[in-house]
Amino acid sequence: MKTLTIVPSSYIYTFTWEPNEEGLCALERRALFGVDSQSDIVESSYEIDPSRSPFIKERLGVICEGGSIEELIEEVKKLDSFDGFKIVFVQNPDQERVGFKKLRHIEKSVGLHFKGEADLVNPSVWLGIMNIGERWILGEYAKNEAVWLHHQRKPHSYSTALGTRVARAVVNIAAPKTDGIKLIDPCCGIGTVLVEALSMGIDIVGSDRNPLILTGVRENIEHFGLEGEVTLRDIREVTGHYDAAIIDLPYNLCSVITVEEQLEMLQSARRFADKAVIVTVEDVDPVIHEAGFTITDRCEVTKANFVRQVIVCE
Repeated sequence: MKTLTIVPSSYIYTFTWEPNEEGLCALERRALFGVDSQSDIVESSYEIDPSRSPFIKERLGVICEGGSIEELIEEVKKLDSFDGFKIVFVQNPDQERVGFKKLRHIEKSVGLHFKGEADLVNPSVWLGIMNIGERWILGEYAKNEAVWLHHQRKPHSYSTALGTRVARAVVNIAAPKTDGIKLIDPCCGIGTVLVEALSMGIDIVGSDRNPLILTGVRENIEHFGLEGEVTLRDIREVTGHYDAAIIDLPYNLCSVITVEEQLEMLQSARRFADKAVIVTVEDVDPVIHEAGFTITDRCEVTKANFVRQVIVCE
């Protein structure tokens, strides 16, 4: 019996976020998909792993569709035979939730018309059914595995470090497309950004001028079975060329620097990186512009009374 080998015609992503992260979710979505929408659904030709984003909940790779369940079933009947599938109903976050009995009825109604045997215990192929307006869609289903939650349990941390969800989104904003991309975190702190980027298979190096934290950074990376380059180096000493730099400035809460020093840092980043994603608790717009960057997008992320800005610069 065949396995499912159909190439999806497009991909549908559903999103979810915490109220304080709505702006960050929208910024990441603009970076990944190039859309700015109030909907909790994005349809795109671009395939990404749902677990890459802290905000993508599920993905459907569209196999077939119809204007009604009956029309969808007719399209399902045309599919080649394959075994080991399981069908789940995917709730549309833009619509009223479908009740348990109804969704189970829909799953069964469609599943009975597949050629081949289902496997409800250990499926090799997950399929999803979703209603979007007048479209009933069947697609290959994948859900987010929330990888970043595991990274919260790293051996070393400190209170002013970015949360893993924010760090993961910032990496995606810096590198929407990852093939052939090289990133740098030249003020890497305890390595939260490095762990998130490396766990996604992104080529990134880290450095920091504080020798006391480098052992902890390396242990954090190794703790999750990852490998990455981390060096003792001031941002002003960075050489080479990088597609993007991620610069988290809130560490200045513990190590105050002057506006002049901020300018030196960002001028250095302008020299070695084409793009920068700056995370800050201060108004650094004038410094960004003086350093030669242009702000192309931004958002705010709040936690209690603490507000961070995420600023995209090119």
